[in-house]
Amino acid sequence: MPKYSWEGKTRTGQVQKGDMEAPNEEAVTATLRRQGIMPSKIKARGKGLDVEIKIPGLEPKVTTKDLVVFTRQFATMIDAGLPLVQCLDILGRQQENKTFRRILIDVKESVESGSTFAEALRKHPKAFDDLYVNLVAAGEVGGILDTILNRLAAYIEKALKLKKKVKSAMTYPTTIVGIAVLVISVILIFVIPAFESMFADFGGSLPAPTQIVINLSNFIQSYILVIIGVVVLVIFAFKRTYRTQKGRAVIDDVALKLPIMGVLIRKVAVAKFTRTLGTMISSGVPILDGLDIVAKTAGNKTVEKAIYKVRQSISEGKTIAEPLEKSGVFPPMVCQMINVGEQSGSIDTMLNKIADFYDDEVDDAVANLTAMMEPLLMLFLGTTVGGLVIAMYLPIFQLAGTVGG
Repeated sequence: MPKYSWEGKTRTGQVQKGDMEAPNEEAVTATLRRQGIMPSKIKARGKGLDVEIKIPGLEPKVTTKDLVVFTRQFATMIDAGLPLVQCLDILGRQQENKTFRRILIDVKESVESGSTFAEALRKHPKAFDDLYVNLVAAGEVGGILDTILNRLAAYIEKALKLKKKVKSAMTYPTTIVGIAVLVISVILIFVIPAFESMFADFGGSLPAPTQIVINLSNFIQSYILVIIGVVVLVIFAFKRTYRTQKGRAVIDDVALKLPIMGVLIRKVAVAKFTRTLGTMISSGVPILDGLDIVAKTAGNKTVEKAIYKVRQSISEGKTIAEPLEKSGVFPPMVCQMINVGEQSGSIDTMLNKIADFYDDEVDDAVANLTAMMEPLLMLFLGTTVGGLVIAMYLPIFQLAGTVGG
């Protein structure tokens, strides 16, 4: 389909420019007039040689930041009274992410063809998830699309902040343990053999700790490929098991019961559940639809199962709080606050208050976890690396003592 460059004025006299794919100039004129723009210039663009090469797997992904910026800008433009298609055209043309630009152009064309905005978004699930699409649909029906988009942007920003907190909690210990394993491996594979050859020249028997370290070094050198293969196999088996419904259910349940990380995972789950459901209810999404979407985006099978029980309870005319309490996943305080919210008819407000409270709880949990992990990691490093060094120097101390005697 040919491309046309156009220029025209809105009803307020504002000059607008853009590009549009259409079968002919008449189609461009008709589309612009529907958007409230009186075209003054329409020119066919040459095909040129600017072919965009797409390599599967290497195309830029639509990031959460891209989505937040788009949602904020879109809400502002809709609130200012700009037509929907014109907003999509402007935001699509200024978008730097090529993948997101193509998606927005496709969404614009779908809306021009008669689809609703929500239907057009639903065609791109990798960029716009069920939560986003359903909230937009509720905004279109209620005529409050700008308000919904602002709520969506705030929700996505808070969800991103929560995700970053959990990542920061995991990055430090993972990095330290990774470096420790690397250092110990280098010592056992390259340093210990040099000491072993030196001790062989001394003659005599070696202290038990030294002999154990040398035996461990020899074992790793002899079976290094087997060890790497076993590690890769274990990782592969774990991922394969986690992809199955039953395996993921078991692993997620165990994760919630872990001594330190389990507390953090539970608090993150509560914050995510209450924030998402509160946003959807306050935006006019039916509670059963909202719970279905919240369950799918829970990220933990145990939590997902508990949410589906809540959904079933509501469909039978019962309350939210009772099945939540029976699940054992959500703390009693949360269940009681939700119960109060149900009775007072302000469930969305109560859910958002709980989410704010648990955001702070996640902050505290991350800080406590980091503070607790630091001495434990130092102890681990000191014991392993220090133990190896002492084991290697024991024969030298023993020899010095014999010579001195």
